[in-house]
Amino acid sequence: MRSKNLPTGIFFVAATIWTSSTSEAHHAFAAEYDIDQPITIKGKLTKLEWTNPHGWVYVDVTNSDGKVVNWAVEFGAPNALLRRGARKDDFPIGGEVTVNGYRAKNGKEVIAGSTVKLPDGRDFFAGSEGTGNPGEAAYRPQN
Repeated sequence: MRSKNLPTGIFFVAATIWTSSTSEAHHAFAAEYDIDQPITIKGKLTKLEWTNPHGWVYVDVTNSDGKVVNWAVEFGAPNALLRRGARKDDFPIGGEVTVNGYRAKNGKEVIAGSTVKLPDGRDFFAGSEGTGNPGEAAYRPQN
């Protein structure tokens, strides 16, 4: 005997599996970054990872003592960046970028990026929406 609810049951099982796997990959801003440690870095882009769930850029920054330090900057998902008008090609390796963000709580050279200024002068929100990243509301489209 066949159950009429079999297709509905399969849908709910699939939906549960999909939502549980995607929600595990996303984290809140406060879990890893310190709102009391805003930072601005300026340097040369050395690497770009246009991957999910977060994009990453790596920037060589020269300190006041002349030492070059490579910073990792977490961005929002590539799809979110695309909706904001950023394309992978907008991040030329070797290009000068300015990133505003917040330092990692662990003290490493890692930032949750909130804004980025590209070599061509464009400036946009680069953070993850809905994670508590400060400044996200300022870059939301106004209807």
